Amino acid sequence: MRKGVVVNIEATLRAVREAVEAAQMMSGRDVNSCWTGIGGSHIDGINSRGVVAVTGKDRELREIGGGDIARVLEAARAVVIPMDRQVLEVIPQSYIVDDHKGIKDPLDMIGVRLEAEVHIITCSVTSAQNLIKCVNRAGYYVNDLILQPLAAGRAALTGEERDLGTALVDIGGGTTEMLVYCDGAPYSIVTIPAGGSQVTGDISIIKNISFETAERIKIESGSCLEGMDESDDDIIVPGVGGRAPIPIPRSQILAIIQPRMEEIFKMVKEKLDKIALSRPLGAGIVLTGGGAQLLGATELASRIFKMPVRVGSPIPGGVLSGGLVEAYRSPVYSTAIGLVMEGFDRQAKEGPERNGEGRVREKGPPNIVQAIRDWLGKEFF
Repeated sequence: MRKGVVVNIEATLRAVREAVEAAQMMSGRDVNSCWTGIGGSHIDGINSRGVVAVTGKDRELREIGGGDIARVLEAARAVVIPMDRQVLEVIPQSYIVDDHKGIKDPLDMIGVRLEAEVHIITCSVTSAQNLIKCVNRAGYYVNDLILQPLAAGRAALTGEERDLGTALVDIGGGTTEMLVYCDGAPYSIVTIPAGGSQVTGDISIIKNISFETAERIKIESGSCLEGMDESDDDIIVPGVGGRAPIPIPRSQILAIIQPRMEEIFKMVKEKLDKIALSRPLGAGIVLTGGGAQLLGATELASRIFKMPVRVGSPIPGGVLSGGLVEAYRSPVYSTAIGLVMEGFDRQAKEGPERNGEGRVREKGPPNIVQAIRDWLGKEFF
């Protein structure tokens, strides 16, 4: 994949198959379907509003029901988008009942007019279908596509941070994605076509070493702010083709990493400044993803954004209460763990598993062993 988009079907499906097989071995469970994260520069978001009249048997006391909420969300969803794009998520921000604003759940309230403010996230049809195709060809069903920053926010943000307003900055390999929360709901999404891979690429090109070696140096010895690492000893890089190892001072690695990370943060800040927010972000910035692990990342981001910054790691809770090992409480796993939490919630809410196009998937072949067990249970127990 490059910048969040599949560029090699065969390599991607092999990676999916290997990852799921490893997960099956570690967990001792069979996997037939999965919740798949999607991201990249093709993701876009727009705010929309829908209005409907509340239906009810009593004309004077019209109670808002689930059908009214579904109709108003469908009305808000009715926006014109290009043929090559599809709606990925429709996220309710707030409801308005008879000019009373800021309502989070209007169910069972009395009213005549119901409005919904929503954030609609769209993606490229071809990018989504290529991703689904990779997972299907690897042998698994796609229950649904979930926006990666939304999953990361589900795992790494607290409810208080969402309510106060925060910008989740997910520094991935090929892209940096920012999801802005306002009054508890997503308000805007922005994708920057630069991430950790660009930092690694800079080290690889300037120091003339392999990409894998540059990645290891970045993770083990990298820093993105001067003064964070007091030592300036040499980093020993193995020679290529039997050549002697090459010593590289840490200060030279810092001189490569810092300008690129500054550039990424400044591009994010430029996009953030253009978003018309009703109030300042009270909870500041939350960094997550692999790039957030770099030494000095929070300090550099705080200097550029001029607001509080913290690193967001998965917060145990809900389905993961007591079951999250310490090794995975890292910003690297925010998206993956968020997919688990979000998928669990959706499956509990929706019931049947769904595929990437939102249709209930057909049942697979019957489980012979389970059928025999059911028959024995009926006949003899």
